Amino acid sequence: MSQLFTTETMPASDRIDAWRWNAQQICGDCRIQLPKSKFHGSIEVRTVGGLKLTRFCSSPLAFWKWPADMVRSEERPCIVITQLLGHRRYLQNGGSVLLNAGDTTIMDAGRPWCSSCNADCTRLYLRVPRWMMEARLRQREIPIGQRICGRSGLGAALFKLSQCLYDEAERMTEPEGAAALDAYFGILAACIHGVGSNQSKVDLDRGQSGLELRGRIRRYIDTHLSEPALAPEEIALAFRISVRHLHRLFSVTGYTLAAYIRARRLEECRNDLANPRLQDRTITDLAFFWGFSDSAHFSHAFTKEFGLAPREFRAQAASNEARSNQYGRVRDLLRADDASEWRYPKPN
Repeated sequence: MSQLFTTETMPASDRIDAWRWNAQQICGDCRIQLPKSKFHGSIEVRTVGGLKLTRFCSSPLAFWKWPADMVRSEERPCIVITQLLGHRRYLQNGGSVLLNAGDTTIMDAGRPWCSSCNADCTRLYLRVPRWMMEARLRQREIPIGQRICGRSGLGAALFKLSQCLYDEAERMTEPEGAAALDAYFGILAACIHGVGSNQSKVDLDRGQSGLELRGRIRRYIDTHLSEPALAPEEIALAFRISVRHLHRLFSVTGYTLAAYIRARRLEECRNDLANPRLQDRTITDLAFFWGFSDSAHFSHAFTKEFGLAPREFRAQAASNEARSNQYGRVRDLLRADDASEWRYPKPN
């Protein structure tokens, strides 16, 4: 029997809380960022050959997941993700993959990862224990975050078969479901081996210079900058390096890692405070969005970094913007007058 949740019949005011609760029953503890209004979505769980196959359909949303208790367990799941509609980006281990409709990728649910999209999208999650995934793919290293294109060839066959697994799940007996999964994993393994994914990202990273790895870490920090839980332990785990090595990588820059994260957050806050389109957002809202959890601490850090309190900086930026707009209007008027005189010269 399938389990279905939908916001279709719910009051708009209850939809976000209901979605969060239902999504966390499946995905575990995670942070979910949803739009403030007009949200809609559905979640349906079906079982195929003893494995859970979940269909998520929703408005744009983002989530961040930091598993804590299953990282070393062979029972921790991998998730085979099939994008059914729309586009969605997935990030893990410092890498990023953008899935279009029809594409497939694998994520390690035992390590931090996140996902986001800018429009409505639908995706399938097939949760597979790590030991089973290794056995099915006939390799110890699982290729994480690699895109299998679903436009043609084996990738297209994999996409169509995943849809069939979902559509026919309730009509198949358990032996039939197991046989269907055998076919599915056979095609998945062929897709992975065909794109040369035998070498893991960890192996590829070993040959990187400190400069290259530091650049990847900085990009990871920029991607996760708004997450309050962003910390050296999480970053080191995402790149499979020690916290000590992580700090050593940043020691040559003149910044500690914590100072670098704080400086980047302050820079983004400064940009938002100077943005006239964000005047309706409070200073506290902007600070919290960029990962600060205490408004007094943020105000002190901002003043120390830029020499002005956040409120003073915003007022100054608004004043400069007003003067700039006024100057622009005067300049346009003068240009219009010059053009008029050129077309209609005064008589002698």
